[in-house]
Amino acid sequence: MLSDIEIAQKAKMKKITEIAESIGLSADDIEIYGDFKAKLKFSAIKRTYDNMPGKLVLVSAITPTPAGEGKTTTSIGLAMAMNKIGKKTIVAIREPSLGPTFGIKGGAAGGGYSQVLPMEDINLHFTGDLHAVTSANNNLAALIDNSIYNGNPFRVNPRTVRWRRVMDVNDRSLRNIVIGLGGKLQGVPREDGFDITPASEIMAILCLSNSYSELKSRIGNILVADNYDNEPLHVRDFGFENSIAALLKDALKPNLVQTIEGTPAFVHGGPFANIAQGANSILATRTALQLADYVITEAGFGFDLGAEKFFDIVCPYGKFCTNAVVLVATVRALKHHGGVKLKELNMPNPEAVAKGLENLGKHLESIQKFGMKSVVAINKFASDSDEELQLIAKYVSEMGFDVAVVDYWGKGSDGGIELAELVDSIIRHDVCQMNTLYDWNDTVEKKVETICREIYGAEKITFTAKAKKSLKRIKKLGYDKLPICMAKTQKSLSDNPKLVGRPKDFLVTVREIFIASGAGFLIPITGDIMRMPGLPKKPSALKIDIDDDGIIKGLF
Repeated sequence: MLSDIEIAQKAKMKKITEIAESIGLSADDIEIYGDFKAKLKFSAIKRTYDNMPGKLVLVSAITPTPAGEGKTTTSIGLAMAMNKIGKKTIVAIREPSLGPTFGIKGGAAGGGYSQVLPMEDINLHFTGDLHAVTSANNNLAALIDNSIYNGNPFRVNPRTVRWRRVMDVNDRSLRNIVIGLGGKLQGVPREDGFDITPASEIMAILCLSNSYSELKSRIGNILVADNYDNEPLHVRDFGFENSIAALLKDALKPNLVQTIEGTPAFVHGGPFANIAQGANSILATRTALQLADYVITEAGFGFDLGAEKFFDIVCPYGKFCTNAVVLVATVRALKHHGGVKLKELNMPNPEAVAKGLENLGKHLESIQKFGMKSVVAINKFASDSDEELQLIAKYVSEMGFDVAVVDYWGKGSDGGIELAELVDSIIRHDVCQMNTLYDWNDTVEKKVETICREIYGAEKITFTAKAKKSLKRIKKLGYDKLPICMAKTQKSLSDNPKLVGRPKDFLVTVREIFIASGAGFLIPITGDIMRMPGLPKKPSALKIDIDDDGIIKGLF
């Protein structure tokens, strides 16, 4: 059996100019990065503004296992299948992070015969967007510390500096550090730390900005520290927003590539869904909608994280509406939620599948709270038995949802024509009427409680003393009308990763609340969620290699 990278490297790709032409763009509309990658020029994006927008389909999933349930593979495969049935379709997804690529999940460009290409480029440095975000974030950190060192004209209290450095790696040793040691010439000593690049507020801002002027404004709004009078200091107070935005000149432009079957793909931006909004850029999605009849996009992790944030944060800021949800479920994930250990998920166990169905049921209930039409895609693995697949299909049908078994990984677009036809049938003549879960004008406490009760199923929500202090500060600074971007484990509906299935009667504890005033949302921190992951005992990096011809191997 061929690996994902072997399949990708055997594929015959079209020149990127040909892909651009298929969606009405000329060679003059793109900036070419080699034969198979390009960025869209802003002149081309602006020219599409008056086009009639297409229909948007969000791909989400049930609560995943650590390896994921094939949400990206399904998104790519569905876009290819939609094109195969004659619907002009673009897939719009996030860029992979090097941290997970070298960590436990491997690449994030799809898999098998449902990938975006060139997969090794996309999974590694691609067009340099994540490096640009890293540079922008760290230059801002250096400028703040330099201001403190050189007379501290803004009277920054070093103990209050909230702006951390970032790197696009999983490195637990950098979570908490001390900087400025070594004497007077080395800076002012203080505690600091690193987050992973996708957790940077710069990444969130990049994916929520529609123009350079909005990018500069959002960067200027970032709250970085307090002065000695306990007054807030934003990036605009220092005057750094213009130079930081300049570092993101090319990163703001959406990337155009292709799927393994030549379907156009926008791969742009990469915020994580357990600590940020978990969706690709608004600019890429909106442009795709102006160029295609259908756009397939995804939101990270389960419906409780990525999809909720997509509807309550991304859609309002992007001013677009989602027509339907495809919810990905797998036999192995349901067995996991039925109590089966990860190492035993490939063994047939219909009883565990039946027990785990309550997790799927909760996500279907959550979809209905947004007024969404939905189809369940059962992503088939080789180890799945017919009995297990039929159990899921029967359950979904009894709940009143359409369902289709897909195998995009093994068969490409042919592995899910039925799903494409179902999606087309339910939204072809649909007028989008998506709901949001809460009113942004509600109190912060009410917004958090609404998410925890309605989407997670929590019985009670408690705010620690530190969180209550955050609430007072948020209201004082006038940020209480911002939407909520929960930081929560992806492994459970609750804030406890050990509670699988559909937990009941559980408590969600909000430890503190970060203000992401540049991105335009608040981040309540729950459980032991961290913004800098660690590597596993045997990281995926052990399998990655390059031969004498420069060919990458072992990349998933």
